Amino acid sequence: MKGIILAGGTATRLYPATLGINKQLLPIYNKPMIYYPLSVLMLSGIRDILIISSTEYLDNYKRLFERADELGISVEYAVQEKPEGLAQAFLIGEQFIGDGTVALILGDNFFFGAGLTDLLVRARDRTEGATIFAYPVSDPSAYGVVDLDGEGVALSIEEKPAIPRSNYAVTGLYFYDHKVVDYAKSVKPSARGELEITDVNRIYIQEKKMHVERMDRGFAWLDTGTHDNLLEASEFVRTIEHRTGEMIGAIEEIAFRRGWITREKLESCAERFEKTSYGQSLLALARQ
Repeated sequence: MKGIILAGGTATRLYPATLGINKQLLPIYNKPMIYYPLSVLMLSGIRDILIISSTEYLDNYKRLFERADELGISVEYAVQEKPEGLAQAFLIGEQFIGDGTVALILGDNFFFGAGLTDLLVRARDRTEGATIFAYPVSDPSAYGVVDLDGEGVALSIEEKPAIPRSNYAVTGLYFYDHKVVDYAKSVKPSARGELEITDVNRIYIQEKKMHVERMDRGFAWLDTGTHDNLLEASEFVRTIEHRTGEMIGAIEEIAFRRGWITREKLESCAERFEKTSYGQSLLALARQ
């Protein structure tokens, strides 16, 4: 399976902070925002990554991940000239995806929780159909909403419904089989001129090939699209890391625990950040 991080957009809700920088390069506590969605793909066991962003920011990502091969992963890059819907990612990444399965994660989505890796691996191992991740929210009308039957099977998905049929929001994390590219090509632009991921998901529901993983108690899903959301995510990461001594979104640690890099390589990576608490945590792990 391959993974795509969609890191485009203008992030006008974060102006003026994003006037000169891509949103996904802003920090969430002690790491760039994009580390967190990347870590989700890595926890899924995905090692081939495509980052899609605007032309002016790709060089920043290339500098950030210039040593990605040292973590046992491969990072490629593609340009999104203009944001025209989430499903556009599959058209941009068609050659990258090839005939295999693919996971798409939005670059501003943050996930955390015990058992998260189990959900991710279960979704990754499905070779047919699609998997979405649903999270209960208090204001479902602000999101895409999935309606489930008594056995947890998806009945419908609606985008920001006035009268939601459930309180389960569809998060920015999706797993698909090889048919997703053809489905994305078949959908028509919406009234706002975008290729909607909801329309792609509806095809899988109609084909009865949609799986839903529910993130109930014990999980956190944060959308870092506003200044307050960004601060809340930073405070969340800081609190968890300080109280537990465990890191969130540390891509070097994940690579080491998955056996993609040696202890010596982990220590070498950590020494680049030795003046920070992040680097010290990695060094402590390497020297255990």
